[in-house]
Formats: sequence, C-alpha cells, structure tokens
Amino acid sequence: MRNIYIESFATFFRIGMFTLGGGYAMIPLIEQEVVNRHKWVTKEEMLDLIAISQSCPGVFAINLSTFIGYRLRKTRGAFCTSIGTAMPSFLCILLIAMFFHQFEDNNVVAAIFRGIRPAVVALIAVPTFDLARSAHINWANCWIPIVGALAIWAFGVSPILIILIAGIGGYVYGKFIKPTEP
Repeated sequence: MRNIYIESFATFFRIGMFTLGGGYAMIPLIEQEVVNRHKWVTKEEMLDLIAISQSCPGVFAINLSTFIGYRLRKTRGAFCTSIGTAMPSFLCILLIAMFFHQFEDNNVVAAIFRGIRPAVVALIAVPTFDLARSAHINWANCWIPIVGALAIWAFGVSPILIILIAGIGGYVYGKFIKPTEP
C-alpha cells in the first residue's frame, strides 16, 4: 500500500529538484505528475488552482503545491507537498551560500548563468501559452492579458488592481452581458 504523504512529498521534491526558473517553469512538470500520472486533480481543477495560487501572496510554486496537497489530504497533505517543493531550493541555496565566495568571480560560472537565462524564459513561455489555451484565450479576448501586462509593465499599475478589475469585469460579463444558454 502506497503512503500518499510520502508519495506526494517525493513527487514535489523531484519537481523542485529538477526545475530551473521558478514556479511558472514548474507548471508543466506539476501538471504531468499531478494531472496525467497520479490523477490527483483534473486539468480543470489544475487551471483553477493555478489561478488561485497566482492570486495569493507568497511564492507561486509553494502556493500551488500547498493547494494540491490540501486537495489531497487537507493540512497534512499541504504540509508534505509544500516541504517537498521548498526543500530542494533550500538545500541548493544553503550549498551555494556555503561556497559562493569560491566561485563568484569565475568566468565559467558567469557564462553558464548567461546561457541559462534564455532557457528560463522559454520554460516560462511554454506554460503561459498552454494556460492561455486552457483558459480559452483567443483572438476575441486576448486583449485582456495583453492590456493587463502592458499596464503593469509600462505604467506601473499594481497587479492587485489588475486582478480586481479583471475579477469584477468577469463577474459583470458573466452576470449581465454573456448570453444565457437555454
């Protein structure tokens, strides 16, 4: 008999260990493990959990793993998945902090990090496009995320304000504008 706590910890530890680029780069791995392999949540639930995780304060990857763990086994499940996600980064940072002074001016290390940066952008771009497709973003409504991103980037609008406006707009659209289906 499999222990769901150990299995969820190990799954999220592995995801945390082999993902560079932060929480958004983890989305494809989390989806592969949680939705496709273990079937702990559905694709639709995953999309909702991603949206909730983005809306909550804190680290996105930890938020997402916490919500998935809570969905599995309430507080204990949330604890296992959160610790599993955070532990690899904690250990890596601890090792780097212990030895950073020995290689901080190393040209090879600097070149490696310059090479990693574009790969991280790609790791973030792929799940963004997958999420857009799952959220049914098309040519008719693609202006919403574009205007939101531009408002944040170009005009310094608070992301919280963008989320609030989008939530209110979605409510108004769903309640008053969208035609009801028979």
